[in-house]
Amino acid sequence: MGKKYIDESWDFRTSDTKTYTHCYHAYPARMIPQVTSRIIDKYAQDAALLFDPYCGSGTSLVEANICGIDAIGTDINPLAGLIAKAKTEVIDLIKLDKYLERFNDLNFKIRFGLYRKNGIKPPEIHNIDFWFDKDIQEKLSIIRNYIWEIENGDIADFFKVAFSETVRECSWTRNSEFKLYRMTERQMKKFRPDVFEIMISKLARNRKGLKSFLDTRPIEAVSKIYNFNTIDEIPSDILNREGADIVVTSPPYGDSRTTVAYGQFSRLSSQWLGFENSNQVDNQLMGGRRKDEDITFKSNILNKTINQIKEIDKKRVKDVISFYADFESSINNVSKVIKKGGYACYVVGNRKVKGVIIPTDEITKDFFEANGFEHIETIIRNIPNKKMPLKNSPSNVVGILDSTMSNEFIVVMRKG
Repeated sequence: MGKKYIDESWDFRTSDTKTYTHCYHAYPARMIPQVTSRIIDKYAQDAALLFDPYCGSGTSLVEANICGIDAIGTDINPLAGLIAKAKTEVIDLIKLDKYLERFNDLNFKIRFGLYRKNGIKPPEIHNIDFWFDKDIQEKLSIIRNYIWEIENGDIADFFKVAFSETVRECSWTRNSEFKLYRMTERQMKKFRPDVFEIMISKLARNRKGLKSFLDTRPIEAVSKIYNFNTIDEIPSDILNREGADIVVTSPPYGDSRTTVAYGQFSRLSSQWLGFENSNQVDNQLMGGRRKDEDITFKSNILNKTINQIKEIDKKRVKDVISFYADFESSINNVSKVIKKGGYACYVVGNRKVKGVIIPTDEITKDFFEANGFEHIETIIRNIPNKKMPLKNSPSNVVGILDSTMSNEFIVVMRKG
C-alpha cells in the first residue's frame, strides 16, 4: 500500500504554464505542464512511449516529446484532437512565415477595401445570428476561406487553432464561462472585437511558442493523436505489441452535464471548423450515456458513496453511476496496454454531488488494483492555476451554488 500525502512543491503557484506550444488555445480543466513534466522525470526517465487516454489539448504529449519520449493520445472531442495535434506538429517555420505574411496582406486588403469576397459565405450553422454579429460572420468567413485554401495540412492546423480561439472571442458568448451563455443586450452593444487583429495576435503568440518547442524538442520524438473512446476499446493496432511504458493523464472529474462542459466550450469553434456532430460531444463523454440499472463496482468506497447519494436523490445518483461505470470500463481497457512494470499516473479531483464528496483518488486506486496494479503513492496538490469555475450548482437548482474542488490528487500505480 503506497502512501498518500500533501506536497506543496507540486502547486507551482508562480510557474509559467504557457511555455512552448502550451500557449496555444485555452481549454477547460487543463493539466499544467509542470505536473506532467515532474511525473515524467520521476517515473519515466527510461520510457520510450507515453499514452494519454484523455489527452485534451495535449499537455502530456508536448511534455513527453520535449523529454525525447514518443507519445500517443486520444480524445473524442475533435477540437481537443486538433489542438493536441497542432501543438505537437513539426512545422517548417520558413514555410509557415510565408502563409503568415500572406495573411497580413489579406488583413491590409480588408482594411483598405481592396478585397473582393467573391461569394464567400459563412458555413451552415444553427442559430448563427444568435451568436455572431453579421459583420463578424463576414470576417470570420474570409479567414476560414483563407485557411481552407492552405495546401499544407500541418500549417492549416496551425491556423485552425488560432481561428478557433478567434471564433470564440468574437462571438456573443460569455468567454468567462465554459458553457454557452449569451451576453446581455447591453454587453452586446458595447462589444466590438477586431477579428483580424485577434487572429493575428493568436498567430504571433503561437508562432513564438512553436519555435520554442521546435528548438527544445529532440528531433526523434513524435506524437500521434487519435479519436477513439477508451470506454469501448483501445484498437490493437494503435499501441505497439509491448504497450505503453507510462500513462500520464487527467480524466474528466465527472459527466459534462454537471461538471466541465467540454462540448459546449468547443461547440461554436467546432461548427466553424466543420466538425460533424459537434453538439453531441458531451453526450459521448464519460457518463454522457445514462445507465438506469444499479451497478456494483470493484470499489467498496464507491459503492458506499453511491448509497449515500441515493438516499438523498435517487435520480441524481444515476449520473454518478453512469460516469463511474464508464470510468471503470476505461481503466480496464487502459490497464491492458501498459507494460508489465509500467506506470499509470492519473491526476484526478474529488467532486461533490449533493454535498457528498466522491473520493475519485481512492476509486481510481481500487479500479487499477482490480487490474493487477500496485499503489505507489498519491500526491495531494493545490490547484491555484487550473482554469475551472470557482463555483458550480451541485443540486442543479438555479441560484444554489457550492465551491468546487481546490485540490487534485496524483494517483501513481504500477503494473505487476
